[in-house]
Amino acid sequence: ILSLKDINFSNEIEETGTTFFENALIKAETIHNYLKEIGLDADVISDDSGLCCLGINLEPGIYSARYAGEHGNAKLNRDKLIKNLEDRVKEAYFICTIVLYHIDGTYEYKEGKTFGKIINEEIGDTSFGYDCIFLSDDLGKTFGEATSEEKNKVSHRYRALVELKDLINK
Repeated sequence: ILSLKDINFSNEIEETGTTFFENALIKAETIHNYLKEIGLDADVISDDSGLCCLGINLEPGIYSARYAGEHGNAKLNRDKLIKNLEDRVKEAYFICTIVLYHIDGTYEYKEGKTFGKIINEEIGDTSFGYDCIFLSDDLGKTFGEATSEEKNKVSHRYRALVELKDLINK
């Protein structure tokens, strides 16, 4: 398994899709084409993920990292989300769509979800995304309060990877 760093890929990939699947596929195809250019034949695994809130038409969705307008400003994103969810349904889920892009250009994909609700106060570690306001149904606490091990056992990425593993092993 090689990372983007291992293959010296540092280009920004523009996510122009309208779904998590489309963005994951764009990333996979971009890396696939780069590998062809440098003469390396390998399958590519890529993903796209985000938070979907039922009370606001699945926002922030594919815009999760830039929901408040500034890419990666977790605090602004959380504040906007809490404000937009006032007096609305708080149920939400994280979703991860993962694509396995084969050397021949064919691909397969799987999804993983983890469910919970958005709370109005930040609890736990505030350094990563929406974790401190996402109360996990599985854990009974926010992802911000969970250890990495706890979160990784129920996360959307873990569940998508399990599905992908099953696909690879068939």
